[in-house]
This record gives sequence, C-alpha cells and structure tokens, in this order.
Amino acid sequence: MSNANSTTETVHRVSFLDKDSLSIPILKILQADGTAYESAVLPVIDQALAEKIHDTCVFTRVLDERMLGAQRQGRISFYMTCTGEEASIVGSVAALDDGDVILAQYREHAAIRYRGFTTEQFMNQMFSNEKDLGKGRQMPIHYGSQALNYQTISSPLATQIPQATGVGYSLKMQGKRNVAICYFGEGAASEGDFHAGLNMAAVLKSPTIFFCRNNGYAISTPTSEQFVGNGIASRGVGYGMHTIRVDGNDMLAVLAATQQARAYALEHNAPVLIEAMTYRLGAHSSSDDPSGYRSKEEEAKWQQHDPVKRFKLWMMNKGWLAEETDVALYEKYRQEVLAAVKVAEKLPVPSLDGIIEDVYDEPTPRLKAQLTSLKQHIKKYPDSYPNSAGRV
Repeated sequence: MSNANSTTETVHRVSFLDKDSLSIPILKILQADGTAYESAVLPVIDQALAEKIHDTCVFTRVLDERMLGAQRQGRISFYMTCTGEEASIVGSVAALDDGDVILAQYREHAAIRYRGFTTEQFMNQMFSNEKDLGKGRQMPIHYGSQALNYQTISSPLATQIPQATGVGYSLKMQGKRNVAICYFGEGAASEGDFHAGLNMAAVLKSPTIFFCRNNGYAISTPTSEQFVGNGIASRGVGYGMHTIRVDGNDMLAVLAATQQARAYALEHNAPVLIEAMTYRLGAHSSSDDPSGYRSKEEEAKWQQHDPVKRFKLWMMNKGWLAEETDVALYEKYRQEVLAAVKVAEKLPVPSLDGIIEDVYDEPTPRLKAQLTSLKQHIKKYPDSYPNSAGRV
C-alpha cells in the first residue's frame, strides 16, 4: 500500500477509533489576571509590538461600538463586530510579515487595521462612496486592499479556503518567503470548500495557515448541533497537517502559535491548521438577536475572558501601559471615528460609468449599450434614484 506508514501498528482483533482516541491539548499562556502561567513559554514580543497590538484592539472596539450604532441610526445598512475575538485576529496577524497574504471571512477587520487601513478607508467602504477602494460594489464590512495584501471579502461562506490554498501555492512557485493565512469560523468548516481546500493544501504542500475562529456558533447554531467530532483541529490531523489548538482569547498564545506556524510553513512548504477557541460577545451581525439562542448567563461568563482586558492587564504588569493612556486612546478613537463618519456619509456615490469596468479589459458593446439604457432610465425617473440622478 503506497500510503501505508512503516510504523503502523498491526492488530489481530477488531479495534475501532473514536473521537476520544486523539487527545488535543489547548495552548494557554496568559491567565485572566494578565499574568503568565508559571511554565509558559512566551512568544517573541517587545514593547513596540505590544503597543501596536493594543492600539489595534482599542480602535477595533471603538469602531465596532460606533458603527453598530450608526447602523441602528440608519446611516449604514449592515455591520458585523469583532468583539470578543480580537486576540484571535490581532494576535495572529501580528505574527505575520507584511508580504503575507490575508484571506478573511468577514469578522477580521482588526487584521486589515493592523496592516494600516485608515479610519477614512473604513468609512469610505461602509458608506460606499466615491473614495471606496471597492467602488461601492460591496455591502459594508467587505474590505479589501491590494496595497496591504488583504484580499477582498466574499460573502459566500468558505470560498476563501480553497483560494488560500492557491495563493500559498503561488507564493511558493514564485520563490517568495511568504505565506497565505486564511480565516474562517467553525461553521464554515462544515462547507465542502473547507475539506477540498485543506486536502489540496496538504497534498500540494501549500504554505498556508488555516486559522479557524471557533466561537461556538454558526450564526445561531451551536457547535453541538454542527458536529460531534473533536472540534476542527482533529480534521487537520486527518488531512496530515501540522495542527494546534489555542485559547483564542489569549493574545500571547495566539501570537506564539502563529509565529511558529508561519516558521514551519516556510521551512517545510506545508500548511498548518490553528483552531482558536473563542467566543463572539456580540451578535452575529446587526441583523441578529442572540437572545433567541443563548443566555445572558453564558454571555456574562465569557465576559470574564475578555481578550482585550487580559492583554491590557499583561501590559500594565510589564509597565508598558498606564490606565490613563488606555482611557485617552479610547477617547481619541471615538472622536476620530465620529469625525470620519460625518465626512464619509456626505461624499457622493461612485460614478455610474464604473459599473461596467473591471470585468473585461475593454467594456463590450453590449455592456456599453446597457449602461446607456440605464442612464436613460434614471433620467426618466430621477426621484427613484436620488443618489445617482444628479450625476447622469
């Protein structure tokens, strides 16, 4: 048998394996009070990196607070928060090189912020105005930036997983010392694209980090109703991949795991799966009411594991952060986000002419004819198209 391992044990009686046959430990470095476990091995981190991580977390918390409020006011149509999962996102992106390519799901805006996405760029995207890098073609929170190696979000679940395999393989073929990282939730791991993507990555030896945010719910479906196996990490082992499970609310554990995952992926040109055990403190989206499927007691329990607070305490214990500095940073970003909202919501929408661009090198005659017809229609019914009528 070509795939048989020479060390495979031979038995002569029927012996089945089950979900408990594989014991998967969980990496923990920081305790809830911000102190490290006695035997913990810390990741590579200095004060400058810690301050950038903290800054990203604070901005993301403020952005989520303000923009969810803006959605409730009817100023934007939709929003999704990262609240409670910041350590999983920021801790992992902080372990990467700027040349590494990010393929996100839709709750990883902290990662693009860490890379340098500005407050104005966030607002332009959410208001779909003429300065939006995506030309107003996406719903809010579907960010993308070629300059920051952050591929544009795609709403259909899990499509980014096999794409990430291809991105990692492409980086390898080009001889670049970079990896791809692919974020997804445990709900997306129930899609066929997850299995196809991981199997391809393992067989083709694609240097890709598959990062699963296991936050306990696929919208309203708890993990107990999604699968009965040993989480998502066991699937990585099944595909022959290096795999680790970490406390997704522990910034240092996520940072350490991702640093070593990246080093392994580059050294061996091979994929790695990281399962981060975390919790979504907010609703799935602005369209969701979590009170229908989880209790206030459950949410209160997870509030005690707030990843931003835990990392803040660690920094304060190190003498790298003062309480007044933290408070001032929150206030600074509240003012900055509010000011950016007021500017972005007043900018005009993108020109209609751009609607037929970026599909063909040169728009086809049929597309041009359709655009002409659309403009004539808007001119005929200007009251129905207030955002576009004045620019036709």
